[in-house]
Amino acid sequence: MTSFRVLLVTLWLIIAAYTSVVVARHGFGLLPVFFGDIATMAWPGQFNLDFLSMLTLSGLWVSWRHDFSAPGLALGLLALFGGAFFLTAYLLIISIQAK
Repeated sequence: MTSFRVLLVTLWLIIAAYTSVVVARHGFGLLPVFFGDIATMAWPGQFNLDFLSMLTLSGLWVSWRHDFSAPGLALGLLALFGGAFFLTAYLLIISIQAK
C-alpha cells in the first residue's frame, strides 16, 4: 500500500506542476480547446472523448461510493472536473482511512 500511496503523491505533484505551467502559458481556456478538438473528429478529439468518458465514470463511481448523497454528488462533480488531480488525492485519503 505504501508504494501505491507514493505513486498517488507523485502523480499528484506531476499533474500540479504540469497544470501550473500550462495555465501560466495559456490561461484557463481549457473547455473551448477540449470540446473544439472533439468537434474536429480527429485523434486529439477521440482522446478527449475517451478521457471525458473516464472522467464521467470516475464521477459516477465517487458519487455511488457515497450513496449519491449531497456530499457524494459534490465529490462526484469534483471527480468529473478535477480529473486525476482530484482522484489521486481522493484515493490517497480513502486508502489512509481504510488503513
